[in-house]
Amino acid sequence: MNATRLNERLTVYMQLMRMDKPIGTFLLLWPTLWALLIAGQGRPDPLIVLIFVVGTFLMRSAGCVINDYADRDFDGHVARTRQRPFARGAVGKKEALLLAAGLALLSLLLILPLNGLTLLLSVPALFIAASYPFTKRFFPVPQAYLGLAFSFGIPMAFAAQTGEVPALAWLLLLANASWTLAYDTAYAISDKPDDLKIGIKTSAITFGDYDVLAIMLFHAVFLALMAGIGLHLALAWPFYLSLLVAVVLMAKQYQDIRERDRAACFKAFLDNNRVGAAILVGVALSYWLP
Repeated sequence: MNATRLNERLTVYMQLMRMDKPIGTFLLLWPTLWALLIAGQGRPDPLIVLIFVVGTFLMRSAGCVINDYADRDFDGHVARTRQRPFARGAVGKKEALLLAAGLALLSLLLILPLNGLTLLLSVPALFIAASYPFTKRFFPVPQAYLGLAFSFGIPMAFAAQTGEVPALAWLLLLANASWTLAYDTAYAISDKPDDLKIGIKTSAITFGDYDVLAIMLFHAVFLALMAGIGLHLALAWPFYLSLLVAVVLMAKQYQDIRERDRAACFKAFLDNNRVGAAILVGVALSYWLP
């Protein structure tokens, strides 16, 4: 394979892995880092943190490849996705599956130094991540399933850091799943006209005229659960300040989504990156400040 051909394939693989669009990696990473900080009482094992950061990137990349494989017959009919590698015929099925398998294998090798419970939890985590794209065929709210996929790093983080998964970890998972439902429903609104034409199911379609209300309710549930977690852990004032910042950012998102403009809804989805980062800073400072 000559250099030009190799460069071309690498470019296609990077597009399949969404390396040019890291928002998904960040939205997966923030709650995982919250969990590691909480489980480690503000001082998680640096090696475990590194493993989870790299593992998050690998698993998100594998999930994107599987998603494009599952949606290969649909993406060409959606304005936002018609330039993806499968949609434009730049990659084959076998090639993509081998890439996804390679990324999943690397992520498995990465967590081998961790304890047995973490390895055990990686099995359902992988299954949920790989099966999510297919739920859009039959499940009315696939974003709820995505919430599980985007939250499973939380119990794994507790398992890796403490050797157990307390009830608090599952409560944090529930909170993050609610947040995921909120931001991915906003994402789904931006694709709603195309999704209706091709017949796949999304929360934006299922909730109908109540889609915006549902988004804000899911945000409210997320904030309430996070506040409860903060009270239970006796976190300091920076955590509550970060929740206040999240409230302001979510109120701004409402301004973006209420008219259901496709570009504005997609922008609202992207803005959740700031919500996750703000809460991470709040959790960290709650442990680190005297």
